[in-house]
Amino acid sequence: MTDLSVFFAGTAGSVPTARRGLPAVLVRRGGERLLFDCGEGTQRQLLRSVGLADVDFVFLTHHHVDHWLGLLGLVKSYGLRDRERPLTVYGPPGTEKLMQTMGIVIGRLPYEFGVVDLGAGDTLDFDDGYSIEAFNVRHRGTAFGYALVEEARPGRFDAERAAQLGVPFGPDLGRLQRGEPVNGVDPADVVGPPRPGRRVVISGDTTPCDAVRVAADGADLLVHEATFTSEDHDRAAETRHSTAAQAATVAAEAGVRLLALTHVSTRYAGREVLDEARATFPCTELPRDFDTIEVPFSEKGEPALHRWDRAAGRPVGAGEGGGVSEHAETGQPAGAREPAGAREPAAPGELGEATPKQAEAGPPARAEAMS
Repeated sequence: MTDLSVFFAGTAGSVPTARRGLPAVLVRRGGERLLFDCGEGTQRQLLRSVGLADVDFVFLTHHHVDHWLGLLGLVKSYGLRDRERPLTVYGPPGTEKLMQTMGIVIGRLPYEFGVVDLGAGDTLDFDDGYSIEAFNVRHRGTAFGYALVEEARPGRFDAERAAQLGVPFGPDLGRLQRGEPVNGVDPADVVGPPRPGRRVVISGDTTPCDAVRVAADGADLLVHEATFTSEDHDRAAETRHSTAAQAATVAAEAGVRLLALTHVSTRYAGREVLDEARATFPCTELPRDFDTIEVPFSEKGEPALHRWDRAAGRPVGAGEGGGVSEHAETGQPAGAREPAGAREPAAPGELGEATPKQAEAGPPARAEAMS
């Protein structure tokens, strides 16, 4: 059974804060590492947390500089570490030209470095039973969201039913499980219907749009930007970003199992973003940098947020003997749900955001317009 998790290397929007880096999401599936966006400082964020592993593929959502500038240092560091594995960067039309322009900065690399322009609707099929689908979102200029979609799994094998039909434990049972008829027993008699694989959708920067709703239909996890709250609705519309309430509405309409909000503006302390979303869609989390969401198969449980313990340098509850990760604010098991607004307000800066004074001052003028 292949593990699937989403690690949040950077969760800020447009400009970093002291505790939130620029956009970068690392999807870990089995032994593969897929990086979605690579904001400035991403490699240092990885070094400070899970380590600078060799990512297999990079997917850029769009070409605003806060989503790709960290890629230049990352690929150079890989070269200095004598990386040998090829690295391919995928992105919207113009990605290849962008990287060619940056060639004077990147220089020579000791490994194969490829860049591929994708089109909306393109699907990349990978050998290990999953694909990446690119779809248009609504931002300023061409921008993509991405969906990681696993192939359907075989139905559950009923060994007890097979024994009742005269196929005992042993080689014959193995043959039946592999799809071969045995002693007049057809595999269809003991194998349930195919079980769906998992689906993880990353919106990138976008105003609410039908393309995200369609891509996220029934998804296990939707990672959706929430740059603003509703009190800044006009600003969100102007910059083609989303409010927390809008992201939550998309999640509710798509019927996802869990919504994770990211790309948070520096003008907010964080709590108001989460509370606004949970008022519409209770199964919402607001990850901090270095938090992880584990995505099990549906029959194994719900997606769960694991907070990063900054003091210990590991996920909360991930010490010796394992253990269940807990929400840093509540002490409840990760994935546990409490009614929106049921918790006490966070102390200033508790969510790794601005203090009230910083929030009142807001971001540098028109910061979100760069994102």
